[in-house]
Amino acid sequence: MSSQISVHVAGDERSVDPGTTAGELFEGQRDVLVARVGGELRDLAHVLADGDVVEPVTAQEQDGLDVLRHSAAHVLAQAVQQVNPDAKLGIGPPVRDGFYYDFDVAEPFTPEDLKALEKVMQKIVNEGQTFVRREVSDDDALVELKDEPYKCELIGLKGGAAGDKAEGADVEVGGAQLTIYDNVRRDGTRAWGDLCRGPHVPTTKVLGNAFKVMRSAAAYWRGSEKNPQLQRIYGTAWPTKDDLKAYLDRLAEAEKRDHRKLGAELDLFSFPDEIGSGMAVFHPKGGVIKREMEDYVRRRHIEEGFDYVGTPHISKDGLFHTSGHLPYYADTMFPPMELEHAEYRLKAMNCPMHNLIFRSRGRSYRELPLRFFEFGSVYRYEKSGVVHGLTRVRAMTQDDSHSYVTPEQAPAEVEHLLDFVTGLLKDFGLDDYYFELSTRDEDGEKADKFIGSAEQWETATRVLEETAGKYGVDLVPDPGGAAFYGPKISVQARDAIGRTWQMSTIQYDFNQPERFGLEYQASDGSRQQPVMIHSAKFGSIERFIGVLVEHYAGAFPVWLSPVQVLGVPVADEYNDYLWDVLSQMKAKGIRVELDESDDRFPKKIRNASKSKVPFILIAGEEDRAAGAVSFRYRDGSQKNGVPVADAVAEVLAAVESRAQV
Repeated sequence: MSSQISVHVAGDERSVDPGTTAGELFEGQRDVLVARVGGELRDLAHVLADGDVVEPVTAQEQDGLDVLRHSAAHVLAQAVQQVNPDAKLGIGPPVRDGFYYDFDVAEPFTPEDLKALEKVMQKIVNEGQTFVRREVSDDDALVELKDEPYKCELIGLKGGAAGDKAEGADVEVGGAQLTIYDNVRRDGTRAWGDLCRGPHVPTTKVLGNAFKVMRSAAAYWRGSEKNPQLQRIYGTAWPTKDDLKAYLDRLAEAEKRDHRKLGAELDLFSFPDEIGSGMAVFHPKGGVIKREMEDYVRRRHIEEGFDYVGTPHISKDGLFHTSGHLPYYADTMFPPMELEHAEYRLKAMNCPMHNLIFRSRGRSYRELPLRFFEFGSVYRYEKSGVVHGLTRVRAMTQDDSHSYVTPEQAPAEVEHLLDFVTGLLKDFGLDDYYFELSTRDEDGEKADKFIGSAEQWETATRVLEETAGKYGVDLVPDPGGAAFYGPKISVQARDAIGRTWQMSTIQYDFNQPERFGLEYQASDGSRQQPVMIHSAKFGSIERFIGVLVEHYAGAFPVWLSPVQVLGVPVADEYNDYLWDVLSQMKAKGIRVELDESDDRFPKKIRNASKSKVPFILIAGEEDRAAGAVSFRYRDGSQKNGVPVADAVAEVLAAVESRAQV
């Protein structure tokens, strides 16, 4: 009988001694942080069993990066309790681009506190403390953590319903084994410990100097305003110092492009306190961009065979029960109001009303696909903590459409809509994108929110998946991310600095047609139920504008620019001549302005450059004498002595080609 066991590594079978750890398989490979054993992430100290399939995991893949960041969150928590032993621990998960940890402390953290904590973290990292996993019973954990009320609460939830678990909590539900991770010094003494399911990197040394404490903010325990308010510290961690620097550089660039800042500087929009959080007003210049978008997408919908419809802003409460949105989305809908002994709600979605238009008379198969479209204003009661400029609002306008098709027509209609949305994104300069396929959660904690049979979901998902596969772009799975009524494709676009934004969506709905009793007469005379396909091309106009402002850093393509040509005379005596030139452009539909301020010419040029106008038109004596103008472009280059007719033609060509000048 062999004294060794067999494991499979990278497709090869290897014989190793009993008691061999995952880390020993990858000895010398310092970039390996954890191992995937039988598909589950494990510490490198995990002892292997006969027949295990083992894969190395580095920070070059998301799982490894998440482990690195989760370990950094633990080091942060250790540093906080080292500085303030009275601090109580909440949760500390990895998040996009970093991590956070929640604490119950007497006073909020100051910027000086955060700098000091980062230094303490660096000392812990330099000590090379080892993360050591140990299993504990629920009772023993409650005794050991008796001074940590939030951890004890999580232990109490462990055996409860999955929906009771705090997001990001380090406790499994459903009776799973509890574990505590101890940070152990090189001399074998315990430095600190935390309730955690792991895994972690082998030692704190792995974090090096590629982490940073970023900021702090208030956060309610378990995300509920009914619970205590904790202090959340955000940080970031990366595989290398160069990666960290690149991220901080991206953040600095993103700050320059912040649409809230540029929106004020360019006089595009504002958020008056008198109206309320998450509700924007568009100023005349922002209104130009909004109108150009609306004109574009209205024309494109008509070209693509959609009929324009309109629906009210409010409806009786019962409509949203019929559609199935209540009670699923009750938390994000504004509270009901009583009118004439009935409850009404601000609408959070347009589809129920479009269903009523479909149902208003008999329908024949000859009418299908039947496509409705509107600019529908909808209202969603987003929590104040997530409202963010134009990209997360409470009042928005959607370019919302609904296609009613036979089941046989569904694949072609999905393809038709994907052609539409990808073409739109390219026209607006967002031509780097991938697709995300959101499906239902088969047996996870969200499984109960989905309606319909397994066969319906399988059919709908297959249609979306097969159609999306024709486009040659990445299709990323998003299990559990579907709407309650069916799967969806989201187009995820990357902006000029590489950030990803969810833009257009296409959703396959077999549920609402049944709930509303929608029917059409088939060719054989029978009554059949249509499939309904939801689509929003911009998503919401507000969000799309916010993304465009940041993508272009406020320097919009000529066709979208609120002011396309700004006239700057060398002196006041050339105002009339330059206005005559601008008037010729205005007559051609070009948006123009003339700087008639008392500022000196150099200051006018500086102001014009800050306004990000694509064309600055300059005129002096030589220009007037020659019947010409001078062009100054965004990059600072200049072209002199351009005949007026040629100047008009150049601007028109840039507008028509949607050029970025």
